[in-house]
Amino acid sequence: MNVLIVIDMQHDFIDGTLGSPQAQAIVPAVREKIRNFTGPVVFTRDTHDGGYLESQEGKHLPVEHCARGTKGWEIADDLLEVARERGQRVDVLDKPNFGSLDLLAHLKGMHEEEPIESLTLIGLCTDICVVSNALILKAGLPEIPLHVDPECCAGVTQESHEAALLTMKMCQCIVEE
Repeated sequence: MNVLIVIDMQHDFIDGTLGSPQAQAIVPAVREKIRNFTGPVVFTRDTHDGGYLESQEGKHLPVEHCARGTKGWEIADDLLEVARERGQRVDVLDKPNFGSLDLLAHLKGMHEEEPIESLTLIGLCTDICVVSNALILKAGLPEIPLHVDPECCAGVTQESHEAALLTMKMCQCIVEE
C-alpha cells in the first residue's frame, strides 16, 4: 500500500496567525493530490495546549497558533472531507512538536498490518515540520521509499523551502520533479 501524509494543513498556517500567500497557493494542489491518491491518508495537526509561550518552541516563535479546539487548529477547507469521500482509511494525529514520533509509531503499526510500499509527504511548512517528519520517517522506516511533492509544500520563505527540499534529497528522500 502507498500512504499519503498531509502535514499540518491547518488554518493558522494557511490563512491564520502564521499564514502566507505561499501556503494559500498550494491548497488546490493539495486537494487534488488527496482526491487522486490511492491509499490511506494520514493528516497531522500541530496542536498546542496551555503554556505554549513558555515552551522552547514558544520562546523561539512567540506567536500563539494551533491551540486545540480553535478555528486555526482545524484542518483547512474541505481537505478531510475530500479524503474521506475516497472511501479509504483516513487518520488524524495531533502532534505537539515539529517532528512526530507518534506519526512514526502509527506508520510502523500500519506497516505491520499491511506492508507499506511507499510514503508521500506534502504540507506545511517544508522547512520546519515537513523536513522534521521526513527525517524521522527515514530513520525509522529506512527501507520504505519516501516521496516529497514540492508542488504540495510551502515553506516560510521560498529560499528555506528550497533548502529543506535539498536537505531531504540529500537524505535519500525522493523529491518529485
